[in-house]
Amino acid sequence: MNDGALRQDVIDELEFEPSLDAANIGVAVHNGVVTLTGHVGSYSEKNAAERAAQRVKGVRAIAEEIEVRFAGHAMTNDDEIAARALSIIAWDARIPGDAVKVKVQRGWVTLSGTLPWHFQRVAAESAVRRLSGVTGVINDIAVRSPIRPKPQDVRDKIVSALKRNAELEGGAIRVSVDDDKVTLEGKVSAWSERGVAERAAWSVPGVSRVDDRLALG
Repeated sequence: MNDGALRQDVIDELEFEPSLDAANIGVAVHNGVVTLTGHVGSYSEKNAAERAAQRVKGVRAIAEEIEVRFAGHAMTNDDEIAARALSIIAWDARIPGDAVKVKVQRGWVTLSGTLPWHFQRVAAESAVRRLSGVTGVINDIAVRSPIRPKPQDVRDKIVSALKRNAELEGGAIRVSVDDDKVTLEGKVSAWSERGVAERAAWSVPGVSRVDDRLALG
């Protein structure tokens, strides 16, 4: 697909996304690399724009330069954002109480602490980025699993999960495990497949780090 056709597909997908007002988003494409510019009214819209671009077939990489611009009445003080973030995280039954610390500076939320599972780390970020007044999220939460299975067992479970998944050509992905770190190598045909492979790796008990080296091709 040429860059012009890919650009139009990305624009169409952005306009198709119901949770996003794409009127002020610009799209440029060079050799399959998509650059998103402009501004949106919330951080959740910024994330929605990036996810929409990732869904488009032919996108090799994304440079996301979208700004979050609030209307004057929508500005929220940092202390209010921090209090809301702590509250929404505390209400999530998937996240252990008091495990996540929150810092807010000029609308940017930094999450820190340690959790036993990656899905909990993702849940904390997902909850916070929907809050009004948030302009960005830095997720510094570490994953430290109390389970320490044998690396070969971890690898076997990941390989089996990849083979079961209908979205993937499991044999095209190489998996190696060093202690609690999983490395994924090889090629996938779409950006979404990288996410599927990563989720499979993170779903195995004992995994604390995933190094995604998968290429699109």
